[in-house]
Amino acid sequence: MITEDDRRWLAAAARLARRGIPLSRPNPSVAALVVRNDHLIARGWTQPGGRPHAEAGALATAGSDAAGATIYVTLEPCAHASARGSACADVIAASGAARVVIGCLDPDPRTSGRGLARLREAGIAAELADCAECKASLAGYLTRTALGRPHVTLKLALSADQRLAPPPGQGQWLTGPVARAHVHAWRARMDAILVGRGTLEADAPRLDVRLPGLEARSPERWLLSSGAAPAGWCVIASPEGIATKDQTQYLMVEGGAQTARAFLAAGLVDRLLLYRAPREVGGDGAALPELSEFSLTTDPEWTLSDRRALGNDLLTVYERT
Repeated sequence: MITEDDRRWLAAAARLARRGIPLSRPNPSVAALVVRNDHLIARGWTQPGGRPHAEAGALATAGSDAAGATIYVTLEPCAHASARGSACADVIAASGAARVVIGCLDPDPRTSGRGLARLREAGIAAELADCAECKASLAGYLTRTALGRPHVTLKLALSADQRLAPPPGQGQWLTGPVARAHVHAWRARMDAILVGRGTLEADAPRLDVRLPGLEARSPERWLLSSGAAPAGWCVIASPEGIATKDQTQYLMVEGGAQTARAFLAAGLVDRLLLYRAPREVGGDGAALPELSEFSLTTDPEWTLSDRRALGNDLLTVYERT
């Protein structure tokens, strides 16, 4: 039986798993905790390039202390053979662990249900929890596996009247430095960022990560266009073209109104990341009134998942229902 303590440990594992996003690609970023008597003995998360896996890392740290312990893992331990390492289900079976609690099944047909079965065959009390936090931490992998495309976050800065840019001569940004730093933290979690031709020509965006220590986490740069792209950029001819990049789990769309509407119309947006500035802009510039707080609150397609102040600005995050 899954207890509240189990769910607490799985939620902690899900938070730890985010450390590996997106560096674990092409593998999912998984986390594992080794726990005995409600005390953490060891932990692990998927390392850059996909190896070692979370379970292998945690059990290597735990050593003989894993015997009789409970292992919490965000995704079902892999059960298929690989030239890069042993199957995690076999590693756990050999560890002497008494119990394994799994956040969600692996949709990969090579493992789905088999990892759980192998643990039980080894005499381990293996249980499956329907953990929302674990699934959220695996959103890119689960979306890629189920839908054949990356998980898409649409990021926009909006004025109080839903404009996308300040008036001419009033600077480049709608939002303040705290909100902009927050955007860079999100960029560091992405495999790629996409903009449209209009944004490229008007703003010449760098689309990099400018937070100290995270500069190396700058994602790939994609352009939505039927024409050519600058050196170092990847061209996507249509929103549906994102499915062709099979190593990509997390994509952020940062284009203007036309690009945003193209992805929304195609039903390819999984998360809305909206930074709302307090001032009105007016005029006849690009606007997205359909993304006002009132419109989204009354739209059953979207669920508000986060709302917080960032300096003078307001962040609202919506997940597709």
